[in-house]
Amino acid sequence: MILLLIVIGAVNSKKDPATVASPRTTTTVETTAPAAPTASRTTTAQASPTTTPTPTPVPAAPAPTAAAPVLVPMPSVVCMNLQDAQNKIQAAGVFFSRSNDATGRNRLQILDRDWIVVSQMPAPGVPIGEGDAVLSVVKSTEPNNC
Repeated sequence: MILLLIVIGAVNSKKDPATVASPRTTTTVETTAPAAPTASRTTTAQASPTTTPTPTPVPAAPAPTAAAPVLVPMPSVVCMNLQDAQNKIQAAGVFFSRSNDATGRNRLQILDRDWIVVSQMPAPGVPIGEGDAVLSVVKSTEPNNC
């Protein structure tokens, strides 16, 4: 809304002491301008008629199948130091074997050459895969059956 205030007054151009109280007329006019139309432009982009090539169906790839684990015969490694036993198992084709402290004290085998294999599981000749070979070991300075 626009508010317009108009003040109209009559002022005597000559100042006459007799007409000190000259009448003033104040008129207030309130007008409301019509609201301008809010023409929001909404343009719709029209796509030009083009033909999209239909994609050629690609044959689905066959579902991956888990490769059969490689099994090799367990070599005989009892009475070898742990490093040599691991090397022999790896030479057979299995790269991950496990070892544990045969005394039950759960000591870690940090320097494999300082440990001797006192038993193995599974027995020699049994097919093994990764992680299947378990070697029980003791420190080479400890009593053993070798």
